[in-house]
Amino acid sequence: MSAAGFKAQIPSSPAFVVDEDRVLHNIRSLQALRQASGCRILYSIKALPLAAVLDLLKNQVDGFSVSSLFEARLARDIIGGEGSIHLTTPGLRPDEFRLVADVCSHISFNSLSQWQRLQALSSDYSCGLRINPKLSFADDARFDPCRRHSKLGIDSQLLVDGLPAGVEGVHLHNVFAQRDLAPLLQTLQNIRPLLERSPQLRWLNLGGGYLYADIADHTALVDTIAQLRREFGLEIYLEPGKAVVGNAGYLLTTVLDRFDSDGKTVLVLDSSVNHHPEIFEYQRRPLLLDEVADGAKSVILAGCSCLAGDLFGEYRFECLPEVGDRLVFADVGAYSLIKANRFNGYNLPDVYSVCGDGLRLCKRYDYEDYRRQWQA
Repeated sequence: MSAAGFKAQIPSSPAFVVDEDRVLHNIRSLQALRQASGCRILYSIKALPLAAVLDLLKNQVDGFSVSSLFEARLARDIIGGEGSIHLTTPGLRPDEFRLVADVCSHISFNSLSQWQRLQALSSDYSCGLRINPKLSFADDARFDPCRRHSKLGIDSQLLVDGLPAGVEGVHLHNVFAQRDLAPLLQTLQNIRPLLERSPQLRWLNLGGGYLYADIADHTALVDTIAQLRREFGLEIYLEPGKAVVGNAGYLLTTVLDRFDSDGKTVLVLDSSVNHHPEIFEYQRRPLLLDEVADGAKSVILAGCSCLAGDLFGEYRFECLPEVGDRLVFADVGAYSLIKANRFNGYNLPDVYSVCGDGLRLCKRYDYEDYRRQWQA
């Protein structure tokens, strides 16, 4: 469905829309990678844990990747008794560990101290360690798992004797929104000595952070995964999140007001950066499908909250949108709805999924949801 179709068919605003056809298109490229290399694909549900998406993917992937007890329970509710659920997090709690182990097939401990304290509390999982290969590829330290004083993973250089007894797997993740496979190939070369020193190793989770659909040639990765499987007898896992849903999400908004402010036209929308907090957190300018790059008119698109910095950015149009006009932001499928909040008491967007020309309401919030959140 096009932006014009969203505007015409979606009855409410603001609305978050998931394009199921786009999700399936994204997953097919990953399935081709799986078939060529023999790897396994996990969907990282932290990007968007919407049940409609998980139901769509559960028979398309080999399992889910999670970061908490609640994510793990949701994943198991959706996937049932079959399929892998891999967990790694710095925040494992001793009072929750047995519950986590009950629903997760694989747990990668974030530190040696975490492993030492918790690993013996249950035996119903395959034990792994998250390592920090000490290779940074992110320009922004806020996204860099290998930043100085990182909280994420065990310095791989500390494992000079290989993995401790009882550890069957290794998890790593050291990029964000990467469109080049070179960092992954370099990282695998870097950790090869650890693999060679760990004869008990059964699986290797290469994490997420790569936008596979934007990488034209997967040959080097296919060959590398196939070689690792032959040489070490490993199961190799990839756990994409944004690569699956990032370009499949849209935010439909409506212009509530228009006025001039110090020589600039401001349009106030019925949405807010609180519906996509990474706009404010990382000063991102989301893609607006309605923008005309060389348009004669420049406007500031502002959110409806009282936060002064609640701004989507400055955009160009050929003609100024009117109050009541609808606008559509694209590529907001990942890390938007999952982080959205009701700051100022503004409601969360209605949530729709679209398949072909068919539209389905997945979720609608109301005052009672807000009240339950804050009442004693």
